Amino acid sequence: MKHIHFSEDELAARRAKACAAMIQDGLDGLLIFRQESMYYLTGYDTFGFVFFQCLYLSADGKMTLLTRAPDFRQAQFTSIIDDIRVWRDASGANPVDDLKSILEEHHCRDKTLGVEWDSYGLTAANGRSLEKGFHGFCALKDASFLVSKLRLIKSPKEIEYCREAGALADAALERAIDLVGPGAFEGEILSAMNAAVFEGGGDYPANEFIIGSGDGALMCRYFTGRRYLDTQDQLTLEWAGTYRHYHAAMMNTLVIGKASDRQAFLHEAAHDTLLACEAALKPGATMGEVFQAHASMLDERGLSNARMNACGYSLGATFAPNWMDWPMFYAGNPVVIQPGMVFFLHMIIFDSDTGFAASLGRTSVVMENEAESLSNASLNQIVIGS
Repeated sequence: MKHIHFSEDELAARRAKACAAMIQDGLDGLLIFRQESMYYLTGYDTFGFVFFQCLYLSADGKMTLLTRAPDFRQAQFTSIIDDIRVWRDASGANPVDDLKSILEEHHCRDKTLGVEWDSYGLTAANGRSLEKGFHGFCALKDASFLVSKLRLIKSPKEIEYCREAGALADAALERAIDLVGPGAFEGEILSAMNAAVFEGGGDYPANEFIIGSGDGALMCRYFTGRRYLDTQDQLTLEWAGTYRHYHAAMMNTLVIGKASDRQAFLHEAAHDTLLACEAALKPGATMGEVFQAHASMLDERGLSNARMNACGYSLGATFAPNWMDWPMFYAGNPVVIQPGMVFFLHMIIFDSDTGFAASLGRTSVVMENEAESLSNASLNQIVIGS
């Protein structure tokens, strides 16, 4: 029995939209390298995209997957793809030649094909090989975001999975709060948060949970090396509940000991800014307008040097190396917000002058009139061990 998390009708409707978009863009077919696109269109679930792998989708709906032997059964088990080809590992093997032969079968010579050039599944080396091998065979046109634009608006089933992810994110925070305090070990906190997701039926996130205390609380990237929390400390966490690869991210800076007046001020600024951004996150607004709410609120509080130049991004079903999806909230972004979109808004304040951090973020789904948070956790400042 196949292991697919969407109905065949829903997957077929997605492919039909992709084919319509291809025809509108003057494309005869699409060379798909993004694992997110493959999962969205067919259910195919793998991390095998770290090697050369391509799903060809013609404008009339025909498909062929070219992959390696370890993913042959994976594709059979997790997708609706019937035509699966394997390129063989060997010294000097060039899977581009195999792909070209497949496209000859699909009568693609002298046609125009879209390519997902902007993809973790297509390294620069493989991309150069693709361009060289296809020179004179057919025209290649950048179509990196053709499927991504379709993925932006979630179906009811996708939103159901996002809600499950939101509940898992809340559960992970609860586990963290139970452990955080003077002397707590970061490794145990991370372990408990991940366990909450797995025990709830969730998945690995597309990137590592972020944890940093002390000076490391002013980081928004994962780094290796664990420490024990001091009696007076701060702990920045960024994590996600993940369900069927759909992510609901959250972010928070917890205070261990007693919160200083400056820490209370920074948290209040993050809190008020998050609510202002969520109020701006409504159908018809642009992503740039949401970012402007972020910038204005923090700049008015004298925190222009402590904020970021982006305040969040779309979320959905994503694969390693990161859960950030297209598009992002930054100044002037013209993308118009619509019902069914899911976004993570993060208010990151790193006050280098005092060494304090105050970050707060959560994921929301855009409904018909306004955004609805996928988290039920309080936005109040979390102070532990005072």
